[in-house]
Amino acid sequence: MNSQFKLSLLTGALLLALAGCSSDGDNGVDGANGVDGVNGVDGVDGQPGQDGSNGQVGTLTRLATVPLGAEVTGIFLTEQGDLFFNLQHPSSANVKTDHNSVAYNRGTVGALAGVNLNQLPYDLVDSPVPASAKEQETVMTAYGQYQVLGQNGDTYDGKLANGLGVVMSLDGGTAVVDTDMPDFNAFVPTEAGKGYLFTNWEYIPGGMSRLALSKQEDGRWMVDDAMMIDFSAIHGTAANCFGSLTPWGTPLSSEEWIVDSSVDGTTDPSWNEPGNEDVARMDTMTGASFPNPYRYGYIIEVTDPKGTPMPAKHYAMGRYEHENGVVMPDQRTVYLSQDDTGGVMFKFVADAAGDLSSGTLYAAKLTQDAGSNEPLTTGFDVSWVEMGSANNDEVEAWIAEFDDIDTSDFVEGQSSYLTLADVQAWAEGAATYPTVAEGGNAVTAGKPMDDRVVFLESRQAARQKGATAEFRKLEGININAKRAEEAVDGVDRIADEDVTEAYVYFAIADLDRTMIDGEGDIALSSRVKDCGGVYRMPLQAGYDVNRIEPVVMGGTYRDSLTGAERCDVSQLSQPDNVVVMDDGRLLIGEDGFQVNNTLWLYRPVTR
Repeated sequence: MNSQFKLSLLTGALLLALAGCSSDGDNGVDGANGVDGVNGVDGVDGQPGQDGSNGQVGTLTRLATVPLGAEVTGIFLTEQGDLFFNLQHPSSANVKTDHNSVAYNRGTVGALAGVNLNQLPYDLVDSPVPASAKEQETVMTAYGQYQVLGQNGDTYDGKLANGLGVVMSLDGGTAVVDTDMPDFNAFVPTEAGKGYLFTNWEYIPGGMSRLALSKQEDGRWMVDDAMMIDFSAIHGTAANCFGSLTPWGTPLSSEEWIVDSSVDGTTDPSWNEPGNEDVARMDTMTGASFPNPYRYGYIIEVTDPKGTPMPAKHYAMGRYEHENGVVMPDQRTVYLSQDDTGGVMFKFVADAAGDLSSGTLYAAKLTQDAGSNEPLTTGFDVSWVEMGSANNDEVEAWIAEFDDIDTSDFVEGQSSYLTLADVQAWAEGAATYPTVAEGGNAVTAGKPMDDRVVFLESRQAARQKGATAEFRKLEGININAKRAEEAVDGVDRIADEDVTEAYVYFAIADLDRTMIDGEGDIALSSRVKDCGGVYRMPLQAGYDVNRIEPVVMGGTYRDSLTGAERCDVSQLSQPDNVVVMDDGRLLIGEDGFQVNNTLWLYRPVTR
């Protein structure tokens, strides 16, 4: 953080002058020196002091600020030091332009051109807090220059007929939405200075674009081609949020806010009630068929990213409000975050390396440090609750049983979808699903029990099994693969550094509600509240984690005029995306309450 603590030490010598009393007479003769006394006995050695606990100190540098109304999304750093990041939903009233000669009033995909971020020194200067209208309506950077690669609606001289960020109906004949919400980026290189930039477009329905890029001699990028990914083979997508790039080079997208898996219930029983707005949105995309809610809320892998992109939904990784998942270097272990109130952290372990279609789903159980509730110093021990194992085909068959439900099946007070009673029966080891009269649903009523609730109602299944369902806006989760591989497997991956510890980092945008209510496994103080913070999990053997530690937090203060709580402009305000650099520094993107949100570079220092 850019705070400097200046200590002034005032030192001086204390001179003791012994002044004798003199009389009017002559001075007398000095007396003889007395005999030295006997030396005293040495005192007993004191006991060693107790070692202090490890703490985190570090420096936040304001690397860039984004225009009014925008949040920082899609931060992605290549091995060559190229940084991509987006401006999600900037204000439509922004009219000022900068060196791009473009106004930032549409969703924008861009790059920090002319700088290798991996070569930035440790001591950095801040980009200023925007003050003028021009500064507030454009992108301000401390290093390099922001380059616009595209804004929603751009057609690239006809290369993208319907426009960037425009999502089509499943039959390709109707433009359903034109969204200004670009999120996750992933750059897939094809050769030196060339590759494909994949970008999520977060809306209902959702989308993903692919821009073919080539780097010019001046460090700027040229867009050679553009396309929107066809998701019709997987029934379309909903709210494509953040994501990651697998170790084998495929983008992972995340479906977030279509799912309504609340803390106290499961899928909204009124999903098929006439007039549901979310259903109406999905109907527009899917056409005449009524949308099955269990077909949305998953991790999507885009295979063949350099050829004809082919998306696949990984049903075996669970259904909930996915922010993103990150695959460890073992190509089997995946950590996944749920962005909601009362959310769960999940772990998926694939049956085979490089294949996410089959495996076992786990949910985290947290134990808070005893006697501590300050967010900056309070950690948690983590154990893992095994939920169940399945493959995509098995889960898809369960999903298909709900395909034919529509508004004609709606009955007030009953549900056509899995209920809380269904999940509780599974958790208690019942042999059969409850009947409708017992609170069950019409599809599975009275049938033999199976594990479908694990993968279709993952949050509630985890909660019923004793996992911690108390996270609030658990956001981007990420690692540095090189550091992780060197620390865990002993492979020399980082030049000039002996990496013995590596971490999975994640952001929490809001440390409030279920995290500060004084109940359950997470009971923090309200000091940080809506400003959020960043945590880390030390990687153990086998890419397991058993501990969560705080790294850096925001902090609220009371506005003297309005009395409202605000986040300090020099601290975090609702961190969203997190990227770990090769040297261990962090890039943190804000989705906060500031006038202008910030892209931070954080340098952690352990003492």
